[in-house]
Amino acid sequence: MTRRELREHCFKMLFGADFYPKEEAQNQLEQYFLVPEEEDTTPEGAEIIVHQVDMDEKDSQYLKDRVNTIISLIPELDEKIDQIAQGWKTKRMGRVELSILRLAVYEMKYDADIPEKVAINEAVELAKRFGGKDAPAFINGILAKLV
Repeated sequence: MTRRELREHCFKMLFGADFYPKEEAQNQLEQYFLVPEEEDTTPEGAEIIVHQVDMDEKDSQYLKDRVNTIISLIPELDEKIDQIAQGWKTKRMGRVELSILRLAVYEMKYDADIPEKVAINEAVELAKRFGGKDAPAFINGILAKLV
């Protein structure tokens, strides 16, 4: 599985966990791997797979560990985001954008294997795919200030 695919799954897991208290979030993370494949139709009429969790044990364990690490760092990540997002506190942000920012800030500050530029670019790509029309510029602006 590519890093981009793993990152997307990580984002989806973080996003989903954000709807539950910490105790229940862990159970929801386990459920993520049991969800069946989901398809959708593009505006042009083509069918696409929007969710497929078909991965080996190594990748699923990597995702579980990474998501749990990020969840444990949420207070620190949110503090960093609050410091740089002028006029926007994490409590006011949409959950999609906040989940993307948490993942990107984690990658930029705690994952030495991922260059900052790559973390920003991948966050913007996630925002284009899952966020609203202003999400990519919003994400890019906040992360650029962090650098």
